[in-house]
Amino acid sequence: MRPRLRIFHGEDEGGLAVESPRVSISFGELSRIVADARWCDRTWLSDFEDDQVDLPEDLYDVLIAYRRLRPGA
Repeated sequence: MRPRLRIFHGEDEGGLAVESPRVSISFGELSRIVADARWCDRTWLSDFEDDQVDLPEDLYDVLIAYRRLRPGA
């Protein structure tokens, strides 16, 4: 996967926010990248904390169940 720079465009001339283009990535690749960034304590992770992520419903259910069942949650 080639690195991409996410650029904030602000608002266009019509006053509507410009939407970022969407891309697809496998969950395996995403999880490896995020796990490595978390392990290395990369500050850019906090830039995306409030971003919404679309997930398949079954993956969401698994993540919520994991969060509820893991020790110390």
